Amino acid sequence: MPRPRNPIPSYLRHQSGKARAVWTDPAGVRQFRMLPGKFDSAQSKTAFARLQLELQTQPIRIAGEPLTVARLFVAFKGHAEKHYRRPDGSLTHEVSEYATLSRLVRPLYGKTLGAEFGPLDLKAVREAMIGNGWCRSLINQRIGRLKRVFKWGVAEQLVPAATYQALLAVDGLQAGRCKVRESEPVQPVPEHVIDSTLPFLNRHVRGMVEFQRYTGCRPGEACQLRRADIDTGGKVWLYRPRQHKTSWRGKPRVIAIGPKAQKVIREFFTPNLEDYLFSPRRNVAEFHAQRTANRKTPLFPSHERRNARSRQATPSATEAYTATSYGHAVAKACDRAWPPLGKIARQKGESVKAWWGRLSESQQDDVKAWQRQHRWHPNQLRHTFATKARKEHGLEAAQVLLGHARADVTQVYAERNLDLAVNVAAKIG
Repeated sequence: MPRPRNPIPSYLRHQSGKARAVWTDPAGVRQFRMLPGKFDSAQSKTAFARLQLELQTQPIRIAGEPLTVARLFVAFKGHAEKHYRRPDGSLTHEVSEYATLSRLVRPLYGKTLGAEFGPLDLKAVREAMIGNGWCRSLINQRIGRLKRVFKWGVAEQLVPAATYQALLAVDGLQAGRCKVRESEPVQPVPEHVIDSTLPFLNRHVRGMVEFQRYTGCRPGEACQLRRADIDTGGKVWLYRPRQHKTSWRGKPRVIAIGPKAQKVIREFFTPNLEDYLFSPRRNVAEFHAQRTANRKTPLFPSHERRNARSRQATPSATEAYTATSYGHAVAKACDRAWPPLGKIARQKGESVKAWWGRLSESQQDDVKAWQRQHRWHPNQLRHTFATKARKEHGLEAAQVLLGHARADVTQVYAERNLDLAVNVAAKIG
């Protein structure tokens, strides 16, 4: 097994008697630099100290080798993993977004010099995104991220400023002026659809759905709900998430928990205030306990010891849900609540793998289309709450409850009350 490379520069003697620095950059490339002065001289040590400081602010130093787009992405990855973090230290979704962007760009322009990547190259990347079937808004977002990679490169003196300025000349795709599909607007999910889905959810995911339904919080805020973050002193409880969408801007977030939502979460209180109320690990433990209680044959001590060892060696769940796992659970519940019918239906006792292998390519497309029509996702609950709050209490109330700084943002979530418009038009129109 080869000796691991050292990213920290080493101060070494060259065969000429001069000093040199040797290190491995984040791209895995071995780098070295001759230092002024003889080995162990004050001049060489000063130059070595300066190099160490430069490497702390700019991990990739170019030693006679031009910077390519691939190396620029490697350097930016180190920056992104330090910069895009939540208060608890976990990585945000931006890191995975830049990783997706890198996987698209590097095969196309990885060997292109960063200084030579121009507007036409950017447009070619955009065409590749269009070919992937991405919607217009997503393409504009990811092209914007690519521009930010080069902006960061300018700040780190890795690419010339003229390169980034040229990329800014490429405008985003405009609605109605390009042959790119538009994203479908997020609509509120009807109450009867929510009620039909609840029986197919486990207790903890069902609790998150009900909590979102009554508070209008974001899916991620429901996932990280803890008793320690709830002020239960008043008639209406106040939940202050440790992290939320705009916490990096320094904005506070307070979620009001009314009587209905209080009744939902009381069932999930534990003696430990730091526990997540909705926990996959506790849900699995409850499932095993319920299955053990329903056994018709006795559970021998050897079985108990084996099960305990197996569950301890391979923990099957995490302490808290994520917005992604929460969304997957809701999607699976929708599939069980409204399964495909006819020839594309899954037969009784048929595994998912066998079912999918039995379907033709066109039938698989029909299943996907069916699922798109019959699935809803947790963020739609926020739209449902906003629409109801605006209809019954006005736009300002909906704005406060959703935690928006501007009312125009709330209007994206709260559908307009068409009944009011019809009544007014009937009187004055």
